[in-house]
Amino acid sequence: VFAVNGFLRVATGLDIGLSTKCVVIPKEMGMCHKIGYSEMRLPNLMGHTSMAEVIQKSATWQHLVHTDCHPHVRTFLCSLFAPICLDTFIHPCRSMCVAVRDSCAPVLLCHGHPWPASLDCDRFPGDEDMCLAPLTKDYKYLHKVLPKPTCQTCPAVEEFFTHKRVLEVFCDSNFAVKVKLSKKRTASEDQEYNIECQVEFITQGSLLPYETQGMIQQWLLINEKCVERMSPTHRPMVYLLVGSIEEGIILVNQVYRWQRKDSQLTLATQKWRYHKCL
Repeated sequence: VFAVNGFLRVATGLDIGLSTKCVVIPKEMGMCHKIGYSEMRLPNLMGHTSMAEVIQKSATWQHLVHTDCHPHVRTFLCSLFAPICLDTFIHPCRSMCVAVRDSCAPVLLCHGHPWPASLDCDRFPGDEDMCLAPLTKDYKYLHKVLPKPTCQTCPAVEEFFTHKRVLEVFCDSNFAVKVKLSKKRTASEDQEYNIECQVEFITQGSLLPYETQGMIQQWLLINEKCVERMSPTHRPMVYLLVGSIEEGIILVNQVYRWQRKDSQLTLATQKWRYHKCL
């Protein structure tokens, strides 16, 4: 169980009264599947008493989890919305809350939401108590640290350009990724998008194509306002996103609309293989 393998600090926990029960984590709570356990306590640590309430309230956080704004964001949220069935309630440590808040609050703000008072880190126990603690600092040495996307001003979508100008932009950039966007039809009023990333070519030697693909998908999830602007209809649209990596931050600087009959972008991508930058 993930909660016991490296997150737990040994101390005394909060006793669970007879008023709580163990229930299966529902299929609607996709963010809390495959986390090491399949049953949760109800009521949970957010004070939700019915499964309908848990599903409704947790749904608003699934998008944040998909942005991967912090390695522990899923662990942190699921420990609150779907606490593991043990003899005691296991809270996240204050240090985990602070780490997740510091990384993910800017993403929430990008979507127009402040960090909620219900997740005030002062309400969580210190690391000396039994709680879910962040992984050790050695974690980052065991995993490749990739550049992070950030909330940024949306670049203008360019529709008129020459292949020579595009090649100049490629020379000044670290990556260029072809992206297909389409708006999903959903029952709720929330907008959702199908995002397909396809790495056509890449100029950043240290990054692998799948890493670039993942980072661009993250960028699109974080900068959802840019996606809304790029996908005004339900018809799929194709774009070329070109950008740079500065001090560990991934920035999209140019967006080109890739239309079916657009020979300039096709020409630029074909010539790029043999192009010598000045």
